[in-house]
Amino acid sequence: MSKFAWKSTLTVGFLALMMSVPALGASINKSIKIGAGEESGGATSVNGSITVGPDATVTGNLKTVNGSIRIDDRASIEGAATVNGGLRLADNVRAESLTTVNGSINVGDDGEISDEVGAVNGRISLNRGTRVGDDVGNVNGQIGVAGAEVGGDVTTVNGDIELSDGGVVKGDVVVERPSNWSWGKEKSRKPRIVIGPGCRVEGTIRLEREVELFISESAQVGGVSGEMTMDDAVRFEGDRP
Repeated sequence: MSKFAWKSTLTVGFLALMMSVPALGASINKSIKIGAGEESGGATSVNGSITVGPDATVTGNLKTVNGSIRIDDRASIEGAATVNGGLRLADNVRAESLTTVNGSINVGDDGEISDEVGAVNGRISLNRGTRVGDDVGNVNGQIGVAGAEVGGDVTTVNGDIELSDGGVVKGDVVVERPSNWSWGKEKSRKPRIVIGPGCRVEGTIRLEREVELFISESAQVGGVSGEMTMDDAVRFEGDRP
């Protein structure tokens, strides 16, 4: 099992345990809104969304089981986690970590995520000027690093990875081998890996399975290892292969 699937499984268990007891600021079937400029110690819901207004400060975690989490411009939070729902961060947002099981994660421009960003089934989008301090990964779904910087590895199992607009990965780009619990057409499909113009992978591209690999002539990559080599990559000029 992928390390991101494993971590998200722990998240599900933690949320289930947390929901079994009353909590301060908890809501069972209602959505929660933290207003613009407000301060909060965190928020918890079971069947509801959570919204944080512009310039708000949240010193605790935001957690929901069935619902989305939205963070508006210049807000600051600790962790945000949901099981069935997406996470959407506007511009200039500060957070520690972002986790979802079934849902997408979108981080706007100039965000600062100090720890990890992880999903099981969902797209991850990191936009211009955003920095992630640690790893980014999913099992199924595209990962887009568009002018952003990732301090650790970028990992997927069945998804696509694309670096564009000068995106940087300081660790490795990794495509893991599917394990026994991953089946169907996603298992037989080859992931598409694109390292675009001016982008940089300071580590290596580590491939535990064959992929469709495209590397721009102007990109910098520390090498390709595993099931493929640099000779297997399709080199291209222009914005896209």
